[in-house]
Amino acid sequence: MNQQWRLDDGQQTLVLAARSGRLPECVYWGAPLPVTEDLVALHAAYALDVTGGMLDENPDLSLCPQSARSFPGQPGLVLRCTDEIRMLYGLCFVDAQQNGPDLRLSYRDAAAGIDLTFSFTTDPQTHVITCQTTLNTDRPVQVDWLAAPVLPAPQLSDEMIDVSGRWCGEFQLIRTPWSAGLRMREARTGRSGHEHFPGLIVPNRGTTNCQGEAYAFHYGWSGGHRMLAEELPDGRRQVQFGHATNTQAAGTQFQTAPLYITYSNTGLNGCAVAFQRHVRDRIVTDAHPVRPVHYNCWEAVYFDHKLPELQDIATRAAALGAERFVLDDGWFGLRDDDTSSLGDWTVDARKYPHGLTPLIDHIHSLGMSFGLWFEPEMVNESSALYRAHPDWVLGPMDQIRGRQQLVLNMASADVRDYLYDRIAAILSAYDIGYIKWDHNRLLPAPDAAQTHGTYALLDRLRADFPQVEIETCASGGGRIDFGILKHTQRVWLSDSNDALERLRIQHDAALFLPASVTGSHVGPRHCHTSGRTIDISMRAWVAAQRHMGFEMDPRELTDHEAKVLTDVTAWWKANRDWMMRADILRLDSADPAVIAEQQLAQCGSRFVVFAGKAATSAQIQPRPMRLTGLDPAATYCINVINRDHTPGLSRGNPALKSGPLTLSGAYLMHHGVTLPWHFPETMWVLEGTRK
Repeated sequence: MNQQWRLDDGQQTLVLAARSGRLPECVYWGAPLPVTEDLVALHAAYALDVTGGMLDENPDLSLCPQSARSFPGQPGLVLRCTDEIRMLYGLCFVDAQQNGPDLRLSYRDAAAGIDLTFSFTTDPQTHVITCQTTLNTDRPVQVDWLAAPVLPAPQLSDEMIDVSGRWCGEFQLIRTPWSAGLRMREARTGRSGHEHFPGLIVPNRGTTNCQGEAYAFHYGWSGGHRMLAEELPDGRRQVQFGHATNTQAAGTQFQTAPLYITYSNTGLNGCAVAFQRHVRDRIVTDAHPVRPVHYNCWEAVYFDHKLPELQDIATRAAALGAERFVLDDGWFGLRDDDTSSLGDWTVDARKYPHGLTPLIDHIHSLGMSFGLWFEPEMVNESSALYRAHPDWVLGPMDQIRGRQQLVLNMASADVRDYLYDRIAAILSAYDIGYIKWDHNRLLPAPDAAQTHGTYALLDRLRADFPQVEIETCASGGGRIDFGILKHTQRVWLSDSNDALERLRIQHDAALFLPASVTGSHVGPRHCHTSGRTIDISMRAWVAAQRHMGFEMDPRELTDHEAKVLTDVTAWWKANRDWMMRADILRLDSADPAVIAEQQLAQCGSRFVVFAGKAATSAQIQPRPMRLTGLDPAATYCINVINRDHTPGLSRGNPALKSGPLTLSGAYLMHHGVTLPWHFPETMWVLEGTRK
């Protein structure tokens, strides 16, 4: 019995096929196939030859490769009885259900008492396929490894792109050549992590941001995870994602997180746009439709909270254009530094003798909403909570501390109930529209139950306080993934407010994240994390590329700086409705010193280009910058909107320096636009509209 199934979303086709009732293989994934494609012939064409030194048949690279079928690479399922006896299994077809965009395939090993189900859902609007593996067993087993549906990687690829990083240096793209053997990334810090973002892009040879084929994966899970990219001895390649190994307790029911996949024939941007739209339109829910300009007071006051100063800061922030004020760490317990009070979620009467009401009333009088910082999953030893419940700590008591704190056991219902009660009391007592939810240390060990517990608490709070938006922060970008975004509405991309670092971080993060959920703030003149001093114009325009905010002391601003920031903020407000739904397209810059992107309205009628010069160029003259995604037959009026910042060393007269130009989409995409000369650490901003 041979079987075939296909999934289509208009941008890609996925074909699964199986022989003799065995587990299915992905026999095609790529550009859309004709509706008349003969899947039986396609399945036959997929078969490989056999030669000397091989088995008499090629073991299936199935959706869950099986050791029992002599598969020569990493298997998709490793489990054992609770008495440590490793189980072998042979799964056979049970059922297939296909209903429109959904496909569900079920398999069973009756002797071992194992049921395995693969589910796929296509989305014709976002062009993302969501796939998941579910395991059920008749008796408790220990699962060491369970992969989401395993897919092949393309043969015409020379490299893979995965994502590393660190605190204040998130989303670093790592290009690794394919070679015989295994590329394995495993996050064992208990969160998706700065170091191992759960994403992978596999470009075909010659692919750039704007052209060529690419395949992309994202594992939507906020705990420890594992990625395998393996080239088998016979040359085939597989990609696996799942929870980190040995992080789930014995049981009878197991399920991977969703694996989100997409294919593009328009370069890396095609994958990026699919993920951006899917996050914005399918994963993030209940976000305020108008993204307010955000002010966070952390880098202005740190733990030194004084009501008159905070009111003054709020007044100045509102004058600059802020619409939301977030009170950060230091408002609760006896919190004067990071050594105490985590877990004691009551307002500090020393700093706020009348509670938060005077501050909130002042903020509301300025037309701003109010947000508040929490770090619910953590506890300090110097806290009433720890003294009452040291047994609520996750891990051994002799573990290494992190930022003077320990982790609460979020798998415990008692812990979650306590946290819910304390947070709900604050949300009920005050008019709060926003929570910054922080997570500032690694777990002592990866534990899937910890992540499930955090999700449960977030869901309970959101159900009872639906008006409250939640930002996910973990020392900046330490917990950013599609899993946490199902429960939150914004990410704090990095603790770095250095505009040059942010320029690169958010540019690379756009491969997965839309502008509407990506917080980007104007930091202090003298950056607190890098020590670099950056001009206000660069700081403001970098923040204007995403969900804009401020995070500095507005009392430090000169009149000139205040005017620049006010003007850029006003521009962002005038454009945010379309920009927060625009596609972020990374441009192929001819100058390595220039990091450039084009935000294109979904209707294609307008765009904005941000061309940031992060370093000194090797050549004197700016190289033409090719745009992308335009109608080649249409004409566009383009204009540099910040030409008043042209430096004196720009002595020539390129056309854009003096006024707008009208050019064809074909010219703009194949030759590009020539911008005036400018200094390093500055940015040109170019608006375009279709005539």
